Amino acid sequence: MMRRLYLSTTLIFWLLVSAFWASSLWLPPAEESVAVAAEKVIARSELARHALPDNCWMAIRGAVYDLSAYLPRHPSPPEIVLPWCGKEATEAYDTKTKGRPHSAYADELLAKYRIGILAANKP
Repeated sequence: MMRRLYLSTTLIFWLLVSAFWASSLWLPPAEESVAVAAEKVIARSELARHALPDNCWMAIRGAVYDLSAYLPRHPSPPEIVLPWCGKEATEAYDTKTKGRPHSAYADELLAKYRIGILAANKP
């Protein structure tokens, strides 16, 4: 009798553990949905106010990045990057203004500087 009880409870325990694990595969992580909901929406007029070398924001693929701290370390000369400060710069980023895309490493690095999303059709 005790052996049967032990085996039954052990089986139920592992079934529950498996069910919780399986449910985590279907549900999105909680912190992701909170981060997206809390992300700041930045108007184009706000973006345009950050067009200086020491205060450089750019919109790339709908997201806004504060690249002020990164610009001194950027491998290209500042003259190439600075005209895009305060502007929508997706095409410039995607082509490096030379027809070549940035690397996957550049995309990873860019994510660290994300500060919000660009408002759609707002000044």
